[in-house]
Amino acid sequence: MIRAGVKAILAADPEIDVVAEAADGREAVALVRAHRPQVALLDIRMPRLDGLAAAAQIRQLVPETAVVMLTTFGEDDYIARALGDGASGFLLKSGDPRELIAGVRAVAAGAAYLSPRVARRVLALGGERMARGPAARDRTATLTEREREVLALVGAGLSNAEIGRRLFLVEGTVKSYLSTIFSRLGVRNRVQAAIIAYEAGLVDAA
Repeated sequence: MIRAGVKAILAADPEIDVVAEAADGREAVALVRAHRPQVALLDIRMPRLDGLAAAAQIRQLVPETAVVMLTTFGEDDYIARALGDGASGFLLKSGDPRELIAGVRAVAAGAAYLSPRVARRVLALGGERMARGPAARDRTATLTEREREVLALVGAGLSNAEIGRRLFLVEGTVKSYLSTIFSRLGVRNRVQAAIIAYEAGLVDAA
């Protein structure tokens, strides 16, 4: 029922094509390999192969496909693991349908996306693995002013192209900035960078 509802919501958007749906994690991996979509939307809990294991396989086999995780409150351990596994977004199963569409669109455009309600949980979890508050500000202090501007826009959920337009930079330059930012902050993906941006007060986590 949940899968049917998600499919109906996404299929109703003229800019989104639902190319396949899977009943379990193994089928999801196989279908991603066959169709190579821009985005794979995975439930954290799935039969045969859970969403985290499926995401890890997708990242290895089809790295150009971004992964968005569907979660519920009470699945904090799963969210914490997904943070380190390169998920590009987190959405609530019970969230607003418009948020589901916005999240898929954002990730398809190359941005990270955190449901605002999930973000509060992710921020709390991220505190166990990454700096918070003053420590996060100390880490971002090593960045140049322009790098902090780019990081803040990553935290706000903008894609590389959108960041480039906002800061009057070509997309290749934005990618270069992000590579430097990730290296200096010691993070591996946009979601982890966004968390530090939130914790450092560069963007409004609310």
